Amino acid sequence: MELRQLKYFTKAAETLNFSEAAKALYITQSTLSQQIRQLETELDVQLFHRNSHEVTLTEAGSELLPYAKETLYAAETCKEHIRDLQQLLTGTLNIGVTYTFSPILTETVLEFMKQYPKVKLNIHYKTMEELMQMLVKREVDFVLAFKPTRRYEQVESHILFDNHLSVVVRSDHELARKAKIRPDELERYEFAMPGKGLQARNTFDQVFAERAYHFKVRVELNEVNILLKLIRKSNLVTILSEATIHDEPGVKAIPLDVEEYEMEGCIHTLKNTYRKHSALKFIHLLSESNAIRERMHRWLE
Repeated sequence: MELRQLKYFTKAAETLNFSEAAKALYITQSTLSQQIRQLETELDVQLFHRNSHEVTLTEAGSELLPYAKETLYAAETCKEHIRDLQQLLTGTLNIGVTYTFSPILTETVLEFMKQYPKVKLNIHYKTMEELMQMLVKREVDFVLAFKPTRRYEQVESHILFDNHLSVVVRSDHELARKAKIRPDELERYEFAMPGKGLQARNTFDQVFAERAYHFKVRVELNEVNILLKLIRKSNLVTILSEATIHDEPGVKAIPLDVEEYEMEGCIHTLKNTYRKHSALKFIHLLSESNAIRERMHRWLE
């Protein structure tokens, strides 16, 4: 049994489409089929049901899949260990990031690329739920996001900074002069809200689930850059974390005057797993970045 065969089998099992799997692996479909047949011959079982309409896993295939994934992960971890022992800092670093963290990440990405030019960065921007699933599947090495509203047993979270749920308006909006804003003050304004699934929206809905406020929501969207463009060009208000508008011109964040919520910015990793040297270096640079130091300074004031 070869690692290559397990890799091919795993991709075919994930896609349940030999053509798509071969394309993702940069091999021909005939090569993929040949390697999987050799694996089936060695194990003396059929791993896939194949017909002209669909491909499905057999019971044996379903049983093999988690072991194949564990074996491939162990092999990759072994290679990372050797790279780190040699202090080469090569390879690939896979980072999951919620949309909110995007503005505070740029500084660290540029500095990391300068210091460690041999490491390739793959950065995935998705919702918290999607990123946590990727982390559990080991598709990313760590996740940058706020503290989740639900508990993930396999994940541990390390706090980087505290943060505020904020009202975001254009810089010359009448609310921009305020130090804090009470929720009742917002009832006369029209909202452009982040879509459900984004963490600021999840926190907002959680805080106001049982409060009798009536907010006028004119538009919802899950693309933060477009949301901020709307805010700059109108009297609309939105609710985001303060970190979302780091280095964003033309807008201002004013803390929302409510209690009973937490929005700590965190690094999320899998428990009891090997941490790549490159991941530790990236996290260190992020914790020392101006973006994070600014957040910490505001929290300590």
